[in-house]
Amino acid sequence: MRVRALLAIALLALAASAAAQTPPRIGIIWSNTAIASRLAAFKDGMRDNGLIEGKHYTIEERAAEGDYERFPALTRDLLQRNPAVILVSTIAAVRAAQQATKTVAIVFPALNDPVASGLVASLARPGGNTTGLTTQADDTVVKSMQHLREMLPRARRIAVLLNPGNSSNSRMLDQVRSIAGRASITTRAFEMTTALDKALGAIAQHRPDALVVLRDANLISQHERISTFGLKSGIPVIAPAIEFVDSGSLIAYSPSLVEMYRRSASYVTKILSGTKPADLPIEQPTKFELVINMKTAKALGIKIPQTLLISVDRVIE
Repeated sequence: MRVRALLAIALLALAASAAAQTPPRIGIIWSNTAIASRLAAFKDGMRDNGLIEGKHYTIEERAAEGDYERFPALTRDLLQRNPAVILVSTIAAVRAAQQATKTVAIVFPALNDPVASGLVASLARPGGNTTGLTTQADDTVVKSMQHLREMLPRARRIAVLLNPGNSSNSRMLDQVRSIAGRASITTRAFEMTTALDKALGAIAQHRPDALVVLRDANLISQHERISTFGLKSGIPVIAPAIEFVDSGSLIAYSPSLVEMYRRSASYVTKILSGTKPADLPIEQPTKFELVINMKTAKALGIKIPQTLLISVDRVIE
């Protein structure tokens, strides 16, 4: 009996030791499918901070596949895995996470205006269990409309593609309409829910002079389909992220999402070291890139003005 008791104690000690050595789990909830370049950038950022996957942390992923109504269920499922931090990339996902937990840290690598969306108290003092990096998307919308008017001075009607499940998109749409209205440009909004093809088909029938895509994680994840549509339809696409231009859209003005995911690793590292999210100010991008696809410009018969070319950070020939 004594031997059995000693063996039981030893096994319990081993189990406790193993549990203590289990690396913390980082949960990631993607708006659509996982994006390899951003995941790799996050891991690179963790490595820059001295943390190696499998040794110092593990990753548990979930994907909403474009259906934002799945965020609450995905969050609850992920919380059952006891993550130390949850990484989310959309306003709807942050809300779902905040409603599900007040204790697990929530970090967003790239989010549209978290203050106006009511997710944090302020950039300097976010409060609660949520922090991360903001895209300053409202500012980039203004610049994108300026670029549109420079490249397409004769444009008289534009289409705007947005995700109605993203509350920030309605504010950006108001900005687009205001700027376009002052230039006597008519604006028509097209909503993408889960059926992108339906929205793109309606845009093709509308035959706008340009398509402005608002910044949304789900739309960005489908940049190849949207860019291909623009080329085939002869509609110049004014994009919210650099990935679009690499796949054929005309122009984008944006911070690097890959770099923002890499930077988000510093937040996760600090939280794993004991820092509270409420004590980590939200970071704003310091660098924006203007990228133009000259192959697309030539294919669409658009001449890029020299005043714009001198400001370009990268040209795709």
